[in-house]
Amino acid sequence: MQLIHRTMGPYLARLAEQYPVVTVTGPRQSGKTTLCRMVFPGKKYVSLENLDTRLYATEDPRGFLAGLPEGGILDEVQHCPDLLSYIQTVVDTDERKGLYILAGSRQFKGAGTVSQSLAGRTPLLKLLPFSIEELGVERTGTEVDRLLLTGFYPRIWKEQLNPTEALGSYLETHVERDTRQLVAVKDLSLFQRFVTLCAGRIGQLLNFNSLAADTGISRQTASNWLSLLEASYVVFRLPPYFANVGKRLVKSPKLYFYDVGLASYLLGLENTLHVSRDPLRGNLFENMVVMEALKYQLHRGKRSNLYFYRDSNGNEVDLLFSIGPDLFPVEIKAGMTLTTAYFKGLDRFGRLFDLSQGRGLVYGGKEQQQRSGTLVFPAFSVHELIAEMEARFMNSQ
Repeated sequence: MQLIHRTMGPYLARLAEQYPVVTVTGPRQSGKTTLCRMVFPGKKYVSLENLDTRLYATEDPRGFLAGLPEGGILDEVQHCPDLLSYIQTVVDTDERKGLYILAGSRQFKGAGTVSQSLAGRTPLLKLLPFSIEELGVERTGTEVDRLLLTGFYPRIWKEQLNPTEALGSYLETHVERDTRQLVAVKDLSLFQRFVTLCAGRIGQLLNFNSLAADTGISRQTASNWLSLLEASYVVFRLPPYFANVGKRLVKSPKLYFYDVGLASYLLGLENTLHVSRDPLRGNLFENMVVMEALKYQLHRGKRSNLYFYRDSNGNEVDLLFSIGPDLFPVEIKAGMTLTTAYFKGLDRFGRLFDLSQGRGLVYGGKEQQQRSGTLVFPAFSVHELIAEMEARFMNSQ
């Protein structure tokens, strides 16, 4: 498979011209190392996953950094959080930009320590697995069910791996190992059950009491474990949108997986026929679209501006883009044929909010259309829908 250029590349290069340090986080095997080495081919690469290197950086941080007079790419930096304070000292006296490129696969210690030690000295980028835009799958004829089964981890695509085998290995060697490094999971089988139950709840409101009861653990343990999965870039909580519209709004987030392929694996799906027949196919489709929207934002160096809307009467819109004071709602439907029912949620939402810049619908079909002020795009073109939305808001200013 030919080299896939990541959307984040130009943004990473530009930020390195403005800041002394740039930090890239994201899931394991999302392509952080490849991206950093491709954007900065002349920089020395050092992996702190290597035990000897990690020991050197931990015991003699000044000597370690002195050995990098031109800076470098420091990978898996979350293993040496104290090193960041010494990096701060270096960049405070060295005026060069882009001196250090930091990469890490956890949100917990890494991002928190970076924010504290290098405040104002580094932007924080988040690289997720491939996007549909980056893969260009609309040109290759890849079907939706194949994407839902395979997911988007670069190694699976680059090496044409069997997704069931590769994702099983990923879950065991990365997710479970990382979790055990952070907290003493006394019963691994219970934790595995917990992760599987999370997959069965994608696209649903998060209910800790139900999740804990079905797993056989306390509510607090369920909360702690979910936080670990979130910190390890396994699960993502989509927050609800709050507004004073005279109705009681849902306050619980919705649960998704950063990679839909991992969710499919946990659901026991092994081929596209399984996917097409699974009762949660619509949820998997929704998960994929939400992540595509998130990747569009994060891979361009932007923060997430994504929400969902649901009130106590069950009125709901799957995805909301919040752009300043304005909103752009997007409904997500897995079906391939458009029906009037697909637009009901958007119609109800439009009676509550000003939608002068329009609205969107993403579905499982292949044709791009415009219906009654609604931009209709296939799942393969989520990035085009967002680009059109942004253009509308920019032109209205």
